[in-house]
Amino acid sequence: MTRILVTGETLIDFVPEDHGPLDAMETFHRRAGGAPANVAVGLARLGEPPSFWTRIGDDPFGDYLARTLAEAGVREDLIERDPDADTALVFVSLDPDADRAFSFHRNGTADTRMQPGTVGDGTLAETEWVHAGGVVLADEPSRTATFDLLSRANDVDDAVVSFDPNARPELFEGVDFVDSCRRAFELADVVKATAEDLVAAGIADPTADDGDAPALASAVCDRGPHTVLLTRGADGALARATPEAPWNPTDEPLVVEHGGCPVDPVDTTGAGDAFTAGAITALSAGESLSEAVAFANAVAARSTTAKGAMTALPTRPEVEELRAETD
Repeated sequence: MTRILVTGETLIDFVPEDHGPLDAMETFHRRAGGAPANVAVGLARLGEPPSFWTRIGDDPFGDYLARTLAEAGVREDLIERDPDADTALVFVSLDPDADRAFSFHRNGTADTRMQPGTVGDGTLAETEWVHAGGVVLADEPSRTATFDLLSRANDVDDAVVSFDPNARPELFEGVDFVDSCRRAFELADVVKATAEDLVAAGIADPTADDGDAPALASAVCDRGPHTVLLTRGADGALARATPEAPWNPTDEPLVVEHGGCPVDPVDTTGAGDAFTAGAITALSAGESLSEAVAFANAVAARSTTAKGAMTALPTRPEVEELRAETD
């Protein structure tokens, strides 16, 4: 049985040796990345190896990514190799606080060429949770393929669909990012986002910040999802669940907050993806919303203590050790 299915891009992150603007960097380190790929590996590290539908080039970078995913324990049945397209690349820059910016190189790359119907109805029927990221909505045919998957997942009894907009509106040339998020939110049960994501998605005012989290979460729920997970960096996260959510035992909206786990961050790349993996792990196992947010925050915090989005993803014992030190 495919308990959890993740879909989206896998790419190469080039992480700089030092902090500073991209044009000043001379040395980079190759790392496996891509938000959905980070989530998939994060789940595997936490003991929930998912199936992962992605598409990478049949090139040396693709070889490295396929090997990395396999070694992490991610199931390989839906990892496709494209003989006619390159693997996507992204260069990362880090500011003094370890926050990051990205320069994408993915024009016509393999991750843009996912085909509708690749995941069969039989596989979906055995899946309890489907998670997708927003970057692949920028290009056809991956855009249509992803919406098709989410739509069909909605027809599976008791399956949960989650979505992370991972806002990169600069990638959406000729495609409306706001409309893309609207459609995805309508298909999702759970949305994980930041205030910046929701500004880009047209839900929040440009002046919105983490202090507006309760209102932002409510606004997202008004667009379809029964649960919203809003991450706030070092300040932790807020979650809101309507009475329709399986982890809300009340007849009223349930709101929980967790202040995060104090650590000394080295690289925040992928911290949101680590949070997503932690939240899916906990919620799919029947944990309460409060416990899921606390666990996910610990996963995210632990992931920032080393360089690289994927290489820093923690195991469950590492997460529990951090919680014992900080709770």
